[in-house]
Amino acid sequence: MQIHYRGYESGDPRIKPAAGHGLDRPRELPDEMDVLIVGTGPAAAVVAAQLSRFPSVDARAIEKRPGRLEVGQADGIQARSVETFQAFGFAGEVIEEAYRNVEMCFWKPDPADPSRIVRASRAPDDATGISEFPHIYVNQSRILDYFLRDAERAPGRIVPDYGIEFLDCAIDPEAEYPVTARVRHCAGPRSGEERVVRAKYLVGGDGARSSVRTALGHRLHGDASMHAWGVMDILANTDFPDIQVKCSIQSHDAGNILLIPREGGYLARMYVDLGEVDEANPGAVRATPIEDMIAKADRILHPYTLDVKAVTWWSVYEVAHRITDGFDDVPAELTGSRHPRAFILGDACHTHSAKAGQGMNVSIQDGFNLGWKLAAVLEGRAPEELLDTYAAERKVIAQNLIDFDREWSGMMAKPVDDWEDPSELEHWYVKTMEFPAGFMTRYEQSLITLGTEHQELAPGFPVGKRFKSAEVIRRADNRWRHLGHFHEADGRWRVYVFADAAAPALAGTPTADFAAWWTTDPASPRVRYTPAGGDDDAVFDTKVIYQQDYTEVEPAAVPAAFKPTKVPYGLHDLNQIFAAGHGRDIHRDRGIGAAGAIVVVRPDQYVAAVLPLTARAELSDFFARHLLEPEHRLADTPRDIPREVHIGARIPLG
Repeated sequence: MQIHYRGYESGDPRIKPAAGHGLDRPRELPDEMDVLIVGTGPAAAVVAAQLSRFPSVDARAIEKRPGRLEVGQADGIQARSVETFQAFGFAGEVIEEAYRNVEMCFWKPDPADPSRIVRASRAPDDATGISEFPHIYVNQSRILDYFLRDAERAPGRIVPDYGIEFLDCAIDPEAEYPVTARVRHCAGPRSGEERVVRAKYLVGGDGARSSVRTALGHRLHGDASMHAWGVMDILANTDFPDIQVKCSIQSHDAGNILLIPREGGYLARMYVDLGEVDEANPGAVRATPIEDMIAKADRILHPYTLDVKAVTWWSVYEVAHRITDGFDDVPAELTGSRHPRAFILGDACHTHSAKAGQGMNVSIQDGFNLGWKLAAVLEGRAPEELLDTYAAERKVIAQNLIDFDREWSGMMAKPVDDWEDPSELEHWYVKTMEFPAGFMTRYEQSLITLGTEHQELAPGFPVGKRFKSAEVIRRADNRWRHLGHFHEADGRWRVYVFADAAAPALAGTPTADFAAWWTTDPASPRVRYTPAGGDDDAVFDTKVIYQQDYTEVEPAAVPAAFKPTKVPYGLHDLNQIFAAGHGRDIHRDRGIGAAGAIVVVRPDQYVAAVLPLTARAELSDFFARHLLEPEHRLADTPRDIPREVHIGARIPLG
């Protein structure tokens, strides 16, 4: 964490000073706003946390519940989500309190006595090192707490307006505030009172029964499996040896269990197979009492016993796989001719089983995808065309999720006698590990993602996929750090310059030549799009990673492009210079050769481009497609930093 560059800060650096709309934020929901967020589920909470970091954006979040969510249904957190938590600054806290999954055990009928189950095999959770972050379990309510705490601590100070429900809306794309929404107080002394508010954009993260989806005229389409599952969070005594390990448990004739340990060391979640739904009487299985569910779990676990002391939450559900016909308010026939003003995300646009642990995780990525784009457009840094990419990108991902979950949930419900290969389930689990870990997402070529013409320069950073971090030595303090962990959810583009094999120099090498162009040429994106009066790296977080050992890299030989100046005191940031050392070599680990490469990463951590160090026109053209020049550019206004700041004159604190 970098602090003090604006002056000494004595308080908690995670709590940013209020600014913009965060100053004297009115308690009452205003009549007009930039963004109206409906719901505080995972997707909506991410959007709130993201927009709160941009205090010039007036965003409000309404929630029909009277307060925070206390018991959430989701609990599985994939490694990709933990990477996202890192961008918002709370990954370490979540990992500390969560259950950490290290392996999955597969239990099957004992061949010698099928009435008994035995442990047949184990599969490590991440045998290939797909991420440095773990696969964890923690209640959804805690994840919402973290995101909403982040929103409250950010300069915009977004705090949900609880006890207000969204009813419906009308959208006039040509109006100053295109969205006219009708809302109603549903808790407190004003319960029942209706009012109308207006917004430039509407974000619907209000769950599977989304009122925003209904207002936009969209419907969920898909099918149900006609197979029911009971889910229960229990506190129990048992002699089953793997009660604190993730397990797939297949009995001979009593059904199956997916066991998910929970945080804290005592709580466990069981998904209990309740069998096929009777089409003539579908309500029968859905009315299964908790006592019957516990009894069935006990039968499946034979010869082990389950003595349930408390049930903290339970439900019965039928597996359904559905996706909405639209992710925004633009009719299919008008796509490309007008830009969206309303969006739906999370469970509002895709529903599936809980057993693949994808619902909350995919919803978080929906929110991360949309949040930075809304901020860029509302702050005038990007054209409205940028918002078209939300639906284009996320609908494909949602369909992939539906397809994966249909296969996974079908396999989980499959009777043991129907398997040709008794080990097929665990083989499939290991083979498809990248998907449930959250790393199969790959965005296609678009306005904000280039093609793969230069992929061979950095094969370890596939274009369109998330930036896979690796360890480097930060030259400022000679410590090894994960490069990707510096990627904050601040809306900035990352430009990673993986230097050529020449030693660090101020001129005469491909890296130095790029640095000179990046900082001085009128065609350079940094020159064109960085506004006057701010930090050099306000739009582009530019880092250099040298191939040499860190002992051979001296900051004096590093171009100024990689030592950005911070306002108001003109401090040079030396923390953007990295190298190899202590066995860490990111060039080797990600397949980057002697020629080096430029890796451009989007604000949501996905690789947008891999280019050679000489790719001036390609880089300029790429950013020209989706960035707007500020009224006053940094290059147009020479810095006038008082000399006394540099020589240690008395300066104000805070």
